[in-house]
Amino acid sequence: MKTLAIRPDPGGDVPETAMVMAAGLGKRMRPLTATRPKPLVEVGGKALIDHVFDRLRSSGVKRAVVNVHYLADALEAHLVHRVKGIDVVVSDERGELLETGGGIVKARATLMQDGKPFLVVNSDNLWLDGPTDAIRALAARWNDETMDALLLMVPLARAHCHGGQGDFRLDPDGKIVGRRLPGKPAPFVYTGVQILSPRVIADWPEGPFSTMLFWERAIAAGRAYGLVHQGLWFDVGTPGAITHAEALMADG
Repeated sequence: MKTLAIRPDPGGDVPETAMVMAAGLGKRMRPLTATRPKPLVEVGGKALIDHVFDRLRSSGVKRAVVNVHYLADALEAHLVHRVKGIDVVVSDERGELLETGGGIVKARATLMQDGKPFLVVNSDNLWLDGPTDAIRALAARWNDETMDALLLMVPLARAHCHGGQGDFRLDPDGKIVGRRLPGKPAPFVYTGVQILSPRVIADWPEGPFSTMLFWERAIAAGRAYGLVHQGLWFDVGTPGAITHAEALMADG
């Protein structure tokens, strides 16, 4: 890994460190990703990853690990010249795309250096805060005695531009009681923002794998929860979703 010279502002009552997932190939966003990585695709005149860093900065995050793979040079240059107010560490996956779980494992020395919970945010994630800052709301809901994973979710009916059938089921206390059942929609969609405890990052396989491995362990132990986001959220996965998201953002 290499550290880029980007200095932090004072942080807030949230995890000090975040993992920003930025290594994907962005195949569904073609042709826009033919010459640039998906995190640099613009929505509302701003790159997707810049929207994410705006949220991290305003919430008080001090350090971000960004994994890179596809068109990594362009993404690194953007981080150096455009991101301010947060220490940025690049986790280089040029040699092998490790997926979400493998990316966390590769970056674990930085993510877990203080032994505290850390944030994980998808770089193609786009949300607007509601009455409260979503990341601060996650931090306020976190209970280290009872949780290993806390996922920000939206109801399926408010998952704008999302073509799926939902991801998880929650009980009245917000505990995740299971994934979507075959052939049935699930009430809640994972937004791409979460807090994880270092406890759950253990006994991983070699090579690429999904964060779902860690989630399933936490769910089985009754230590995985969801928090419902009160603002807008957009699944900007295709070129067509950009126009829709921009229109809703303008109205919101």
